[in-house]
Amino acid sequence: MKKVSRETAAVSELVCVGIDIGDRWSHWCGLSSEGEVAGRGRVRTDLEAMSEQGRKWSGARVAIENGTHSGWVSRALSECGCEVVVANPSRWRGTAHNSKNDANDAEALARVVRVDPQLLFPLRHRGKAEQQDLAVVRVRAQLVKARAQLVNTARGVVKSLGGRLGGADAEYFPARTWGQVPAGLRAALGPLYELLVALNEQIRKLNERIEQLSRERYPETTRLRSVPGIGPVTALTYVLTLADPHRFSSSRQTGAYLGLRPRQRQSGERDPELGIAKNGDGYLRSLLVECAHYVLSRGPDSALKRWGLALAGNGRRPKRRALVAVARKLAVLLHTLWVSGKSFRPFPEETVDAEVRAHRSLRAAAAI
Repeated sequence: MKKVSRETAAVSELVCVGIDIGDRWSHWCGLSSEGEVAGRGRVRTDLEAMSEQGRKWSGARVAIENGTHSGWVSRALSECGCEVVVANPSRWRGTAHNSKNDANDAEALARVVRVDPQLLFPLRHRGKAEQQDLAVVRVRAQLVKARAQLVNTARGVVKSLGGRLGGADAEYFPARTWGQVPAGLRAALGPLYELLVALNEQIRKLNERIEQLSRERYPETTRLRSVPGIGPVTALTYVLTLADPHRFSSSRQTGAYLGLRPRQRQSGERDPELGIAKNGDGYLRSLLVECAHYVLSRGPDSALKRWGLALAGNGRRPKRRALVAVARKLAVLLHTLWVSGKSFRPFPEETVDAEVRAHRSLRAAAAI
């Protein structure tokens, strides 16, 4: 194997490139058509430097791992004419190398993508506009989480001194519980309550923004919201996370995509029963589980609710399994509605039977 310097290799020889993306610098390794290392180096992890390097690799197949920078890096390299493959790090574990470093990781990516890109379990990034819209949902989620933490802190502080704050939703917590705060704690909890009021206002504005985005850019969310328990946040998060509904050949694949299918570790005659995989988007998965809670508890009567309640039976563990099962059903159902363009029907089989009976009646009347 010929020895190649870090930066002086003939870039035109490169057929496959692997990049180990770092926060400041990214290491790359390029292979020739014979599989020989034809170049190594590093490039700054910024848009200008990455685009300049990508133009030199135009036409090559480039492999990167999914991460914080992978979205804009993949878009920048694709615009330069590169064939970009984004590896799924949760499924592709890399290589067990005795000397693990950025250079070796980059070479491993290049060698795997040269043999078969499917070995990297490639992901598909959403577009820049969709990424910006998804940021609205993500920021709202963090504000809601921060609000819940502040509410729990206030309750804990008051409880530690023998008091207790009444029940109230987080949105109305400041107005309804401030009068219950002991006089000796008001100076300490005053700033916390002011933050809660400010957070509620920001969350309200983001809710309005989500409604606006759903109405103006993603009208398909209206059909998804016809399912009981599916609100604007869940519907928009679902559409933006999946991005393209036609990427799945079957709606059933969405359950596995979101990690709602059981893991498998089969070996010979041994096939243990394991929990769900939990791969994919964790936030969307948690939203679907919350919607499943609503379906099984306060939701209106439907075939989905009856199926879930029958599956739950008695006991804590069956109920947890039923909850996950209903969440998986919701993931499949939402994709079906998205692709078909139809709205939710609580009892689809009864509706179909009614339509068949009505059609037969019309034919009989026409015959008379």
